[in-house]
Formats: sequence, structure tokens, C-alpha cells
Amino acid sequence: MDLVTLILASVGIIHLLRKTLGTAERLPEWDKVLSNVWIASGVVFVLAELFRLKAMPEWYGKAIYILLFITVYLLRDYRPARLFALALLPLGVLHILTTLVRLVAPGFYDNYADFFDTVLGFARIWLGAFGIYAFTQNKKEQKVRQKQEEQVRQAEARRAELEHLVVERTAELTQQKEELQQALIELQAAQVQLVQSEKMASLGELTAGIAHEIQNPLNFVNNFSELSIELAQELREEIEKDAPDKGLINDLMQDLSENQEKINRHGKRAASIVTGMLQHSRSGTGKKEPTDLNALADEYLRLTYHGLRAKDKEFQAKMVARLDPAVGQVEVIPQDLGRVLLNLINNAFYAVTQRKKQETADYEPTVTVTTTRIKTGVEIRIQDNGTGIPEQLKAKIFQPFFTTKPTGQGTGLGLSLAYDIVTKGHGGDLQLQTREGEGTTFIIRLPI
Repeated sequence: MDLVTLILASVGIIHLLRKTLGTAERLPEWDKVLSNVWIASGVVFVLAELFRLKAMPEWYGKAIYILLFITVYLLRDYRPARLFALALLPLGVLHILTTLVRLVAPGFYDNYADFFDTVLGFARIWLGAFGIYAFTQNKKEQKVRQKQEEQVRQAEARRAELEHLVVERTAELTQQKEELQQALIELQAAQVQLVQSEKMASLGELTAGIAHEIQNPLNFVNNFSELSIELAQELREEIEKDAPDKGLINDLMQDLSENQEKINRHGKRAASIVTGMLQHSRSGTGKKEPTDLNALADEYLRLTYHGLRAKDKEFQAKMVARLDPAVGQVEVIPQDLGRVLLNLINNAFYAVTQRKKQETADYEPTVTVTTTRIKTGVEIRIQDNGTGIPEQLKAKIFQPFFTTKPTGQGTGLGLSLAYDIVTKGHGGDLQLQTREGEGTTFIIRLPI
């Protein structure tokens, strides 16, 4: 191969190698050397022409081969470079071998020169063929890498898009959360107002019963006050006599003292009724205090009964109080528990009234309040022999705004509030036992 052809082929191979292996990115300093090969090749051509150097093509080819081999060696960790190394290796080995043979046994080399030339020719063919194969494989790998890079770019773009969507969705959810929290706050405030409104409404229903209950102690106070005035007048008259009767004076003083005790006792009774109703109307502090549970149950039973009697003169029902003395003082929130008793007893009287409208004259409407000391605490039962509750409605009975009463006669809040007061406010339990057409029993269990 003449020098010009060799130079053109070498410059082309080096350019192809640089492009294929990406030496500009992977070996920037070495790439500067390779990029200037055409200058060195021009100098070699000029020197060969000036000095008629016949061996110049051979040495030029070896120099180019060394440059190629150094390049693939520097990129030995890069798979396409290893393919080019396989292409270069046979030619390099044969060049070394022929050079050694020429130096050690020149006669032998001359006798088999054609053979060595042929083998070198095959090595050059191998270099060209395998170089083309390596170039093709590298192109395929580049396409695969480009495809993978494109997939990565698409994935990154998709990830960025998803992150943007996540940010937007998060912002929406945050706004919705804030709106829901505000709605919850408003709902809780409305619930408090509803509870208070329900308490005030029930207090209004008890007004007649309160008036009836408070009337008795007030009558006693008035009667004993009038009697005390008369006794005081008699005592004054007896003292003003010239010879007062000491025995009579003592009797009058004893009567006055007893009257004052009765006035005080019945006055306290009236005051306790008023105090209880005031507590019932308050929002409550949620603080438990020792409470006579039997007295509380008995008082709300009578207040409810007389309140209904005042509203409906024809209302008649038997009320029974079976109060266990062992119950004693229990730590409860009295105004809240009173609210529970009021709702349950009122519902019981309503149920017996409804059944009375349907039954014959031999039916006796009865509401029974029972208190019992049990192992785990105390139990209060409000039992009626009224209409009972249908089986399909039992699961809904404690749900807010659910009522079995006709429209306008019930808010549906009484039992749900009672359930919350017993379970959440007192850590107790409220259960229902009922049979349609026979009656209902509500069971309150409170821990102590």
C-alpha cells in the first residue's frame, strides 16, 4: 500500500474511531493528539517525498497502529473499545512476530516472505472486517442507549409532571382539609347549641312539674309562717300579763321553734328544686360530683309525671320507684345525668300513653324506675309497659335526629344525647331491651 493511500486510510480510521468511541468526552487530552494526526501525516508525506524514504509507509503504519492500540487500551473499560482491541490484536501480534523473524532469521523470512505477507494481509482484512463489525455494534448500542436515554427523559418528564400533579392535588387536599376542619368546628358549635336548646326545651316541658313539686313546700312555708305569726302574737300577749303563765310561754316557744324548723326544711326543699333546674339549664362544666342517685331518679320521675299531668289533665299512669339504698352517693355530672333520666322517663310515659289509646280499659300504664348496686358500679332501669320498639328500628334508636314520634313531637336528639352522656361523659353503658307491643327497658350502667 503506497503512503498516500495509507495516510488517507489512517486519518479516516482515526476519525471514525474518535467518533465511535467518543474520545472527545472520555479522553479529552488524548483526543487532541488524535485530532492532529492529519498534520503529522502531512509532515511524514513531505519527508518521504524529499528524502525518498521507502520504509516510511511501514513505519508510518506501525505508528498509526500504536496510536490506535493506546486509544483502545485507555478505554479498556468501555465495551466498544474492547471490540476494537480484538480487531487490532491479530495484526499487532503478527507485526511483532514478523519483525522478530526478520531480525533473528532473515534468510528464513526471505524464503517465506510471501507467506508472511499473506498472513499480514489476512490480519488487515480481519482488522477491517472486525472494525466494521465493532462500528456496527457500537451504532446499535448507541441507538439502544439513545432509546434508553429517551425513555429516561420521558420518565423524568413524566415524574416532573406527576410531581406537579401531586403538588396541585396536595394543595387541593390541604384546602379541603381546612374547609372540613372549619366545617367540623361549626358543626361542633351547632351541636353544642342544639344540646343546650334541647335542654332548655326539656326544661320548658318540666315547668308544670316543677310548679307542682315546688307548690307543696311553699304551701308548708306559708302555712307555718302564718301559724308562727299567731303563736308570736299569743306569746307577746302572755308576756305582757302581770302574772304570765311560764308553762304556756314554754309551749308557745316550743311550737315556734318547731314551726321554724319546718319552714327551714321545706324552704330548703324548694331551693333544691330550683337549684336542680338551674343546673339542668346550664351548659355544664363536665365536672363530676358526689350525687344521691336515688334522690335524683325519684325527683325526675315525679317532675316528669306532674309536668305531663299539667299539660294533659286526662293523663294517668302508675309510677313506681324501686330505689336500692345501697346505691348511695355516686360521682356523676348531676345536670347531665338528670337530662338522661328526663329523656328516658319522658319517652316511657309517651309509650304507655300511646298504648293506652289502643288498649282496653283493663290496661294499666306503668313506668318503673329501679336503681341497683352491682359489682361493677350502679344500674338504673327505666321500664315501661308501653308500645315497644319494632325490631327493625332498634339499630337506629341512638342515631342523631332519628325519632319514632310523629313529626313535630320529637327532635330525634334526646336518645343520641343520652347515649353520649352515659358512654362518653361517664364511661358507662346504655342498653335497650324491647319487645313490640309489650314494652321497653333502658338500662344505664355507671362505673364507680
